[in-house]
Amino acid sequence: MSGDRSEPRKAVVLVSGGMDSAVTLALAREAGFTCHALSVAYGQRHASELGAAASVAAILGAAEHKTVTVDLRSIGGSALTADTQVPDYSGAHGEGEIPATYVPARNTILLAIALGWAEALAASDLFCGVNAVDYSGYPDCRPAFVKAFERLANLATRAGVEGNALRVHAPLLAMSKADIVREGVRLGVDFAATVSCYRADSEGRACGRCDACVLRARGFADAGIADPTRYVASA
Repeated sequence: MSGDRSEPRKAVVLVSGGMDSAVTLALAREAGFTCHALSVAYGQRHASELGAAASVAAILGAAEHKTVTVDLRSIGGSALTADTQVPDYSGAHGEGEIPATYVPARNTILLAIALGWAEALAASDLFCGVNAVDYSGYPDCRPAFVKAFERLANLATRAGVEGNALRVHAPLLAMSKADIVREGVRLGVDFAATVSCYRADSEGRACGRCDACVLRARGFADAGIADPTRYVASA
């Protein structure tokens, strides 16, 4: 054995194809992690985000990109996984009001898959792009959820039991969408390669009217940055 420095730290980064996860991946790379990007095809109707995820992972220098398939359409319960209409943006959601686009247990499931891959890779760090400021009111985007999942990760894995602490990073948790846009610009994120729309067509063009579109557009406007989003002709 030589006296060389230890290998770079590995991290599993959830990459959906949207702007938040792209910035999260860029931040993880900036922090010095070797990033293993993970996307999940869970039956989402806006499946074009998965193509965007592959592009984002390549552009931002992930060591590898894996897509895992989980059939959440089989349980439904969300406008994103069932044959129900994705509503237009209707303003901020009230306290305790969960929108129709909430996917039951989605972030718990996605982080659990990321946790499994992290153990297989001997990685101690997970990154996710959840945000509790400019978001749609999902219960699994709150700080309490992130902290609880980190506790679970250390209780329910061999790595945790053997003393190899696992950490869940949510670097965008307290940022506004404008903050996220500015951070992405600083990091050189190509936002044109990302897809956020819940009703994106097969080419990744946005509707301009759903929660995700309105919050994204507002973020660019508030940041004073030109919005590179491609919209369908009727938007």
